Amino acid sequence: MVENQFTEKQYLGLNKMSFFRRMALSIFCFLAYYWSENHDKSGDLFFFLGISILVISALLVFVLHFETRIIKDSIILDGLWTSRKIKIDINSLQSTEVVKYSRFFLNRSVYNLHFKGSIRFFTRGKFAVKLTDKDGQVYLIGSQKVEELDRIIQNKLNNK
Repeated sequence: MVENQFTEKQYLGLNKMSFFRRMALSIFCFLAYYWSENHDKSGDLFFFLGISILVISALLVFVLHFETRIIKDSIILDGLWTSRKIKIDINSLQSTEVVKYSRFFLNRSVYNLHFKGSIRFFTRGKFAVKLTDKDGQVYLIGSQKVEELDRIIQNKLNNK
């Protein structure tokens, strides 16, 4: 049996940017319901739309965006439903470091985004593990457990 040395699951509903956007939209719906003078069909529509946005937001907390696993000498990033599985060989890595993911307060969820010379995987948090392989390819993997992820990868790099 294959042993997991690190596992982390990140869920879509916990992303700050998406959460604030959904809450602002639901608040707008409730305000439109409150200020509508005609409480017949159109006012009720805003109320039910606001409630449905809140319910969808609550359900998104249980929707897996991606899972990060370290098995033997590989980092496996398994995405949402139809996303393809990404496997990074730890033996091909040159360096690893903990970096701040972005200077922005709100960041959108990404999976396998090729942007500015790096491949990004992020759901929530402030920090990421920056991996550089021997070909110069940079991977940014956002995590809630960056210190643990970095420590495990560093140990594997030092034991090569």
